[in-house]
Amino acid sequence: MAKVVGTSDTDDGVLGVSQATGKAGVAGVDENGGNGLYGRGLNGVWGHGKGGDGVLGLTESGAKSGVAGVNDHGGNGLYGRGRTGVAGEGKGGNGVYGVSDTEDGVIGVGKIAAKAGVAGVNDKGGNGVYARGLNGIYAVALTNPGGGKAGVFVGDVEVTGDLILTGGDVAEEFNVSEQVSGPTGVGPGTVVVLGSDGSLAPCENDYDTSVAGAVAGAGDRAPALVLDRQPREGKDGECRSAVAVTGKVWCQADASSRPISVGNLLTTSSTPGHAMAAVDRGAAFGAVLGKALTPLESGTGLVLVLVGLA
Repeated sequence: MAKVVGTSDTDDGVLGVSQATGKAGVAGVDENGGNGLYGRGLNGVWGHGKGGDGVLGLTESGAKSGVAGVNDHGGNGLYGRGRTGVAGEGKGGNGVYGVSDTEDGVIGVGKIAAKAGVAGVNDKGGNGVYARGLNGIYAVALTNPGGGKAGVFVGDVEVTGDLILTGGDVAEEFNVSEQVSGPTGVGPGTVVVLGSDGSLAPCENDYDTSVAGAVAGAGDRAPALVLDRQPREGKDGECRSAVAVTGKVWCQADASSRPISVGNLLTTSSTPGHAMAAVDRGAAFGAVLGKALTPLESGTGLVLVLVGLA
């Protein structure tokens, strides 16, 4: 028989409020193999702590939950608001375990800058956060619709399976020449050459052996990996652009003098920022930026290039 049972058709089954710092609104402890705290209602378990944990559940029995919240009527299985939204510590079981048939198992929202919505810490040599996908979907999915980073790793990263990158090329950032930097540097698809200081500028000459490649990001292709990424504006106001160094990238091309066919080697042209078909093999040595993967019959336009400086 339960020591405390709370039932309500309109409100919380059990509501516990603690005014003392560091004390739980409701504390449940079971040392005999049961759940530390179990709630079933509009919100399975709801805790609001001022200075302490909203809900704190501890269990020392294997495979039992510190806090278990079940809701069959559309509410939250477990909801916590306080210094720590939900704190779970399991000795032999899960610290926090969330299951949902329609939504995310566990949702954590941090309202303070630089604080985590969900934080996992393991100081005993295990995983801080462990995720396992059972149905061929993502074990961990990271998104940031606000424009920030989806994830940050501080330290080494080990991958034992395939690393799948959906972008089209590997790019590397370079400084852009002050003469052409403008507010955003040279645009995607621009064929660029290196200046004497190593900065980028659009090509302006046929068969320029200073060719560096094409700026990544044109058309439907985005870089899979960007190396040497730095702030777009340096301390001297220099802009930076990412140039595709391997893979497939769209580049601006000029077929006004001769058409570009699939398989043609491409080199720089006198049309600023554009490539052209390399027909003079002698002049093309050291000035090739890649091989055309799509044709361009006439005029100017974008050509997909398999990057390969030669």
